Amino acid sequence: MARRTTTGKSGTARRSAAARRPEVRLPPLVPYGGELEPDGDYDGQEFGGLDLADQEGPGSRFIDCALRECGLDRTDLGRARFIDCVIEGIRGVGTDLGGASLRDVEVVDARLGGVQLHGAVFERVLIRGGKIDYLNLRKAKLKDVVFEGCVLAEPDFGGAELERVEFRDCVVKDADLSGVRMKDVDLRTVAELGIARGIDRLAGAVISTAQLLDLAPAFAAQIGVRVEDGPGG
Repeated sequence: MARRTTTGKSGTARRSAAARRPEVRLPPLVPYGGELEPDGDYDGQEFGGLDLADQEGPGSRFIDCALRECGLDRTDLGRARFIDCVIEGIRGVGTDLGGASLRDVEVVDARLGGVQLHGAVFERVLIRGGKIDYLNLRKAKLKDVVFEGCVLAEPDFGGAELERVEFRDCVVKDADLSGVRMKDVDLRTVAELGIARGIDRLAGAVISTAQLLDLAPAFAAQIGVRVEDGPGG
């Protein structure tokens, strides 16, 4: 497993762990053509090109499943569980996944707005490509999660726990990090990093020198330092 070096509070270098990525190998899948049901049990099925808008499937379990090119506007999947799944090309506004659990899941090219994932649990999850606006991850737990090549506009990580989380070649705009706890979070390759709130919660993250310079005014404001040019400057 790859390692990266960071510097602890004592000034001594330590090795921090990289995120473990999911390894999803789907079996032959059976096409699914019905509607979602509360507490549904879906095993080895493919949801392809379905319009699941306004359907209700809270508490459902998806094992070895694929959801491809599905519409999820206002779909209720609260407390759903996704295990060894591929989720590709989904789109939706107001999708409710509050309290959901994702383990060994790949999410590819999602186009979502206002998706609710508060209190969710992610373990070995890859989110690659796509754009997610107003992602609500308040009080979620993320462990071994990679965000890669995606755009996150105004994501809310308030009170979340992030361990071994990597943001690779992403755009992160106006993130809310209020109350976040981080351990081994890698932000160094973020293409654009904007933090609206909670810049003081970056302890446990590693950033690049260029990012440090970009964030310097916000760090100074956080500790009450006023930056002004000197006389004649």
